[in-house]
Amino acid sequence: MGRRPQPYIKNRLLDACADYALAHGLPDRLEPLATATGTSARMLIYHFGTRDALLRAVLGHARQRQLDAFGDLLRVRPDEPYTVTLERAWTSITGLDGRPYLQMFSQLRESAVQRLWPDFRRTATTDWLGPLEDGLRSIGRPELATLVLAVIRGLLMDLDATADTTRTDRAFHDFLAAVEHLPRDDDRLPLPGTRQRQQDQHRHGVGHVALCRLPTA
Repeated sequence: MGRRPQPYIKNRLLDACADYALAHGLPDRLEPLATATGTSARMLIYHFGTRDALLRAVLGHARQRQLDAFGDLLRVRPDEPYTVTLERAWTSITGLDGRPYLQMFSQLRESAVQRLWPDFRRTATTDWLGPLEDGLRSIGRPELATLVLAVIRGLLMDLDATADTTRTDRAFHDFLAAVEHLPRDDDRLPLPGTRQRQQDQHRHGVGHVALCRLPTA
């Protein structure tokens, strides 16, 4: 009877593979990971089953590391306004600690993502909504989570394309200053066309009720 894979060895290999992927990107082949972990491609297959199973595990492990690290940065701190918390999180996400994650995930080819984790793009977005809603609730604005996330993602794309840290840092700082003055739900004007649609729906509803009440022969 052959030996069973040892969980502690598998976990050690997974950590080392994730370290490599964060430093150099997720490879298509096993050989770079085997070299980085000091083992062979055959042993990686022994522990993980298939190449895609290993790459999927590496992608998920790196993603979990990012969530653990930056999810903590987004938590409410009783001694500071949440906009200050967000600014510090932005500095870390775009700094030396966060750069490996941004580079690895931005360089993933769509074909690889669809093969390894078809729902990755969606998950990588919605994972952050909960922590942001919880944090923004501390200032009474949980509904701004989608807006804040959209701005962060947009500025990260800008930073990836231009490497202009000064400009993107300033833009995020200005955005946070504006957040404190955004109107609340009760104070906002309806979106263009909303009032007309509501009136049309009301008329349609009245007409529908009237038609239903017409006597039948």
